[in-house]
Amino acid sequence: MKVAVTSQGQELSSEIDPRFGRARWLIVADTETGKFQAHDNTLNLNTVQGAGIQTGQNISNLDVDAVITGNVGPNAFRTLSAAKVKVFLADEQTVQQAIDSFKSGKLEEVGQANVEGHWI
Repeated sequence: MKVAVTSQGQELSSEIDPRFGRARWLIVADTETGKFQAHDNTLNLNTVQGAGIQTGQNISNLDVDAVITGNVGPNAFRTLSAAKVKVFLADEQTVQQAIDSFKSGKLEEVGQANVEGHWI
């Protein structure tokens, strides 16, 4: 399964970014092989509006099954849901810890946004 994790850096040891749309990096990991690739999300970092939607579309284009992030707003959640990407929330931890928690079933899938739009 391919999972995208919002990240503050390019490595599995980086902290997850609590912001979905304005996350600096998106790390896509294959939970079966352990291989990963970092994708730059700088374009959306300083966007005035629509960062969540644009990041959601970017994640959809990366052909992932799920995303792990700290928070997700309503527009981003709708974009991910339309693309059939499941959303999981994680507290402060590294990307690797979040992936491990996901693989062991410790993260719950959410059915709605957990913050309002334009949350920073």
